[in-house]
Amino acid sequence: MKGAEPDAGAFLDAAERLAGLDACLSPLQAGLLAASHLGIAGDSRSFSRLLGIEHALVLRELAGLAEDGDLLRITGRDARTMRTHYVPGAEGARLLAALDPPVPLSLAG
Repeated sequence: MKGAEPDAGAFLDAAERLAGLDACLSPLQAGLLAASHLGIAGDSRSFSRLLGIEHALVLRELAGLAEDGDLLRITGRDARTMRTHYVPGAEGARLLAALDPPVPLSLAG
C-alpha cells in the first residue's frame, strides 16, 4: 500500500472477527481476507512484506483459501516471483459483508 499507513487496529479487529465467523479460517487466512477488504494488500508479496511473514507461508495460506470453496479467487500470478494477486470470492465477500454493521431500520429509508 502506498501513501497512508494501514490502520493496524482495524486490520486486527477485522481479522479477529472473520476468524470468529468461520472457525475453519486460520489466523493468517483471516488476515489475508481482512487485508484485501481494507485495501491494505491485494497480493501475496505486499501482505508478506507488511506483516513480516515469509512469502512461502502466505502462498500456502492463499492456496488453501482458493481451494476451500469460494473464499478467495486468484486473479494473477507472476511466474518468476510467485507474487499472487487475489480478491475475495463469493463466500469471502459474504463473510466480509458480515463485518460491516447493518444500517439501522430507522435510518434505512
